[in-house]
Amino acid sequence: MNSQLLRNYASILLLLAGISIGSLCGYLFGAKVDQIKFIGDIFINLLFTAIIPLVFFTIASSIAQLQKTERLGKLFLVVSAVFLMTVVLSAALMIVVMWLFPIAEDNALREMARQALSDSPTPAHSNGGSSLTNILTTNDFFELMARKNMLALIIFSLLTGFATLRAGEKARAFADFLHAGNEVMKQFLELIMRLAPLGLGAYFAYQVGVFGPQLLGVYMHPLALYYAACVFYFLVFFSVYAALAGGTLGLQIFWKNNLTPSLTAIGTCSSIATIPANLIAAEKIGIPAYVRNIVIPLGAPLHKDGSSMSSIIKLALLFAMFGKDFSAPHILLAIIGITIIVSIVEGGIPNGGYIGEVFAITAFGFPMEQALPVAMIIGTLVDPIATLLNANGDLVSSMLVTRIMQGKNWLRQFQIRVC
Repeated sequence: MNSQLLRNYASILLLLAGISIGSLCGYLFGAKVDQIKFIGDIFINLLFTAIIPLVFFTIASSIAQLQKTERLGKLFLVVSAVFLMTVVLSAALMIVVMWLFPIAEDNALREMARQALSDSPTPAHSNGGSSLTNILTTNDFFELMARKNMLALIIFSLLTGFATLRAGEKARAFADFLHAGNEVMKQFLELIMRLAPLGLGAYFAYQVGVFGPQLLGVYMHPLALYYAACVFYFLVFFSVYAALAGGTLGLQIFWKNNLTPSLTAIGTCSSIATIPANLIAAEKIGIPAYVRNIVIPLGAPLHKDGSSMSSIIKLALLFAMFGKDFSAPHILLAIIGITIIVSIVEGGIPNGGYIGEVFAITAFGFPMEQALPVAMIIGTLVDPIATLLNANGDLVSSMLVTRIMQGKNWLRQFQIRVC
């Protein structure tokens, strides 16, 4: 059991070791560590080369496979509504936390932002209509291959997926190609991420060497806020959801059967790996097979309360880093919208938040070279508790879906049948 746990956490432990060693080198040798910055640059550039095909295959293949659920009618609509509700509520909670305990724009953050902007100057602004056109579309196919046109690529990927879905059996070979491409890019990303301890270690050494050890405090504040908010959401909000689904009995039976899925989620850091434990727990709770066999497998890649909250904390840090107003009403609406999309496009696998991070950074126009490593570090460090909320959210959501589909007495009727 201990060896399995170590294997599941190996990537996180190695990354923490790399960051720690890099930070120590930066602290001891100061600006001299600039000589190893190229190692971090190589790692980041490898990630950049994977962005375009990874985003295209992930989104297009996901849409192309929706035909498996399109016949579910009312159930699919209810599942979508419940997923959307919990994702928005989790994001709203994290936004409130950021209002109450905002991330200060200290000297380390300002210096990081100045360095980023000097490396990647902001292009001149055009008029509103032209700017929107350039963000959402390109005037030639090859321009979709540029990172600066990420939103246009995402729209193209979505349309490709829906076109494949509409074509049906005639496009079966193309759908298989999209699925195969998605699997290849997952493996490609996994190979690159094996270099993460070395690459991000070198990046962190450079950051600490140039900006000073106070940089570490930049990460500690948001991490502490995130973990505290997640624990609150896990204990309070999940209890409320269970009570809404089945009253006092629902609350009791949810927590009675929640231990194994929770430990599995923490131990594996994977929503996909938690599916079997969730299905067993759902059966013990009394959730009908037609509900649990849809909600839980579908929720693993698409429903992510923890990722929703981590998206908010990453954006709050980046907004503070680049001196942007996080509290403006139109910004908050955009942030919630981006968070919903990020929760959908992320895969239910370890390091799957990479796609969502790229999308969020692109949507708000942050310099990719500086913003992506920051988001990746935060994302990796919050992964265990984020997975806990992601996976457990599927179990309690299946209770809410059952409540809507079968009425308020569904749980008592199950208890009577069992007895």
